[in-house]
Amino acid sequence: MAKCAICEKENMYGHHLSYSRSHVSRRANRVWKTNVKSVRIKTENGTKKTYVCTACLRAGKVERA
Repeated sequence: MAKCAICEKENMYGHHLSYSRSHVSRRANRVWKTNVKSVRIKTENGTKKTYVCTACLRAGKVERA
């Protein structure tokens, strides 16, 4: 999956555990995907199409073209 060009946020991997944690030996693998969008942004050389996470878009760290 894509990675944010600004903060380099990417997928996180871990285990899914039950609420009671009674099945500790039967952990299921899980992936938390990032909310990354393909966006055209303004750069010094013109416009560029990159992947940016929505947290960076809302924070105003990039300017859309």
